[in-house]
Amino acid sequence: MLAAIGWHGILAWRMRRQFLVNADASSVEEAVHRLVAVPSWSGDAELAIGTRMRHPRLGAVAAAFEQGRLVKTFAFRGSMNYFVPEDVGTYLAIRAVGRQWELKSWRQFYSLEPEDWPLLRAVVRDALSSGPLSQRELATVVVRDARFSHLAAAFTDRSCTFLKPFAWQGDLCLGPARDGVLMLQSPLVASGWSGIPDVEDAGPRAVRAYLSSYGPASADHLQYWLGEGLSAGRKRIAGWIERMLENEIVTLDVDGDELLCHAGDVDELASEPEPGAMHLLPGLDPWVLGAGTADTHIVPPDRRGEISRGANPVTLDGRVVGTWKIADDLLTVATFGGALPRDLLEAARGRLSEVLGRNIDVDDR
Repeated sequence: MLAAIGWHGILAWRMRRQFLVNADASSVEEAVHRLVAVPSWSGDAELAIGTRMRHPRLGAVAAAFEQGRLVKTFAFRGSMNYFVPEDVGTYLAIRAVGRQWELKSWRQFYSLEPEDWPLLRAVVRDALSSGPLSQRELATVVVRDARFSHLAAAFTDRSCTFLKPFAWQGDLCLGPARDGVLMLQSPLVASGWSGIPDVEDAGPRAVRAYLSSYGPASADHLQYWLGEGLSAGRKRIAGWIERMLENEIVTLDVDGDELLCHAGDVDELASEPEPGAMHLLPGLDPWVLGAGTADTHIVPPDRRGEISRGANPVTLDGRVVGTWKIADDLLTVATFGGALPRDLLEAARGRLSEVLGRNIDVDDR
């Protein structure tokens, strides 16, 4: 057990790692890689990434996605997330390990047995090999095979529930929308896509990536991220941690809590943090989702509900101290108690204006 390190220093280190101090990510891909996953289904991915960019540009995330420099797929909690192509297979491998499509409820509801899936997956891959298709277009191709003629409703269901196992196994991902219609495409179109690794190789990679951006973290936090988020299973996660404790992870005492940390990060964590960092983050930003809104070191317990529902957080030295919104280019801030330092608020407002590409004034009424 190493000497204690305080939470103020941990949050400062995380802000540096997540490009919230100095905002020095040089590309969209660099920011997404460091954050692991950025929600695309809710929140504001453009603002989340732009806030971390050295040279923010509106539409940069959408452009990277359209150019195949990002992958959008179903992953954490079954929702849509952006990943870099080189990383996404790691998280899909972990998400697929539960083999949800083999559950009795799935087998009965979709009238499919486990042995039916290899052929069905091949049909889907072949259908997408010529380019993106809508759900309805994909369904039309699949049901031409009499063995799968009963699946039209499953493929076109707006919830996309049936599509997710195909995504987790690397058969499809999301494509740029066509006239507002959800599109599906092969992940092979993404530059850097390397397929799905073995889960026992993927697990330690995922633990390593999490601790590199959201650490030091408890085993429970890893369970939240990889277990609740991706269904890896507590026993499997514990095994990955145990293997890594042998040579690359150490345990820190932080205010009486045992947290896991990369051995190489300890000295930097112990350095004096820079004071006075305020950020105006979008709702459901990775800063709060990575740690989880239940983490009281970041989100006050009595404010968890509104932050979980997507309120835009104001953070001061990494802790959520209020919420913000914009109407008619006027920024309104609601604090959780006490006035915010005016100079830090002005700096955060200026950064928000830069990222949004227009001047935002503070509503002082």
